[in-house]
Amino acid sequence: MIIKKNIPLVLNVFLLMHLIVWTLAPSFSNKNLPLDVIEALAWGSNLDWGFEKHPPLSAFFPEVFYQIFGNQDWAYYFLSQIFVLLSFIIVFKLAREFLKNDIHALLSVFLLEGIYLYNFTTPEFNVNVCQIPFWALTVYYFWQSFKDDKIQNWILLGVFAALGFLSKYLFIYLLIGITIFFIFNFKKRKKFNFRWLIPLLVFLLVLTPHLIWLIENDFKTIIYGLERASFEDSNFQNHLLYPLKFILKQLGILIPFFVLLILIISKIKLKFKFNFYNIKLVYLTCVTLAPILLMILTSLIFGINIRTMWMTPFYLFFGLFFVYIFESKIKLNYLKRFLIFFLFIFILSPATYLYVSFSKDNKRTDFPGKEIARLVQIRWNENFTNKITIVVGDEWLGGNLSYHLQSRPRWFNDLNPELKNLNLEGGVIYTGNADVLESICPGKFGKIYLQGICMIGVR
Repeated sequence: MIIKKNIPLVLNVFLLMHLIVWTLAPSFSNKNLPLDVIEALAWGSNLDWGFEKHPPLSAFFPEVFYQIFGNQDWAYYFLSQIFVLLSFIIVFKLAREFLKNDIHALLSVFLLEGIYLYNFTTPEFNVNVCQIPFWALTVYYFWQSFKDDKIQNWILLGVFAALGFLSKYLFIYLLIGITIFFIFNFKKRKKFNFRWLIPLLVFLLVLTPHLIWLIENDFKTIIYGLERASFEDSNFQNHLLYPLKFILKQLGILIPFFVLLILIISKIKLKFKFNFYNIKLVYLTCVTLAPILLMILTSLIFGINIRTMWMTPFYLFFGLFFVYIFESKIKLNYLKRFLIFFLFIFILSPATYLYVSFSKDNKRTDFPGKEIARLVQIRWNENFTNKITIVVGDEWLGGNLSYHLQSRPRWFNDLNPELKNLNLEGGVIYTGNADVLESICPGKFGKIYLQGICMIGVR
């Protein structure tokens, strides 16, 4: 069987197919980019070291792609898959070091197709997808640093850890898991290595501009995160209800993963003795189970509602973890039945995505953003001679105009704090509630698809 003879070729074919399927499926079925992508592009039009909801990195990469591809929707689905595929490659590289053969390493990646967070939800590039390559790289380079103690690896560890944190603050849960392993190992070695300070210094150096931005902006990104987690509304009931709901949801989304795992192993013994002397097992536990358990503990202690999408990077090394545990039980003569179910999931997931996309017409991805922008541009050209340089509105309505309009205007949620720094000789468009805008618009007012448009420009 070819899968046994040429593992790199099989991996590359799988990665290519994953890239093609999950770039083309949303490109064909969606009329508009998803909410989080539009939001990221809105922020990207006016890049800063942070935004009200998130750190800056999830806006940086879409803006880079906009500068290359413009407002071509397929490019942002492609961007998302690049992040997913890079993560798969890093998982495979680490698996090759941890496991006895390349087939088992390949299975560590294939098992991830059984988790819908790595296929069905990936077309929407957001902070969760943005984290995953840096999550994988941080896990990989900590192991390389621990193993070889090379300065370049310690530096890269600091860089990737900082980039992960600049994607989303929940990255801290991985860093805590790694710290647990570090402390465990330090107790065994009982010798301090000054090279251990390198990633910490690099991490803080890369983070410095964002930390300054946080202080200058009253830590609003952190406040938003706490509010999003229902932290302020927590009551005693939530301390029990939210963790239980979280655990049940995680078990639900992992069912296909465990079915795939069961199909490739001979017997599962419920008895398992943890070997603290197995340093690889300890490390995999710290970077897989520890962050998840910490999330459950956070929900339990603070009564926080953990959303399933937040867990996107947490399961990256789940395949490697379970293959490592059950490696002696893996039977390659069961490979055929494993591949049948794997292909079933691989086909079912995009088929379900396409069905949902075509069968429902009230989704965000059905929003006529391009058409609204075209009509706005026509009305602008009929009334004004200058270009549209600023769009003011929420991330969705304003962000769509910023993305689709010819001049790629900068997006602002509110102009008031920025007035002193802006050149208002350029054209400005306010968008939002039609009734409110009509009563206060000092320029040309119009309504398109029930969306209020207030245009202020040079005649």
